[in-house]
Amino acid sequence: MLQVSREDFEGYVSRALDGLPPELGRLMRNVAVVVEDDPPADEPELLGLYEGVPLTERGWEYGGALPDLIRVFRNPICEICDTSEEVVDEVRITVIHEVAHHFGIDDNHLDELGWS
Repeated sequence: MLQVSREDFEGYVSRALDGLPPELGRLMRNVAVVVEDDPPADEPELLGLYEGVPLTERGWEYGGALPDLIRVFRNPICEICDTSEEVVDEVRITVIHEVAHHFGIDDNHLDELGWS
């Protein structure tokens, strides 16, 4: 497995977020992005995970909720990459994928768009 320090990996995630179009960043509401080493034990293949209520499903009654959570998993990403450049690319893809879920875009639509 390729070794990437947590600090470097967090930097890759930050750069991926900074690379989002500013108009999307301004629309992200009540969402936190964190790096974790490993996904849940029952889903070891996950590279990232969105947990929350997508913006498209928030109605007038939405309020007082804990932030949505985007989790990016360091070890599985490092396991599928051979170089640090591949890690940077995979982190970017994973962040975009999970942010898309925050905006209500499901996996089927992401597949259609080529972001599977």
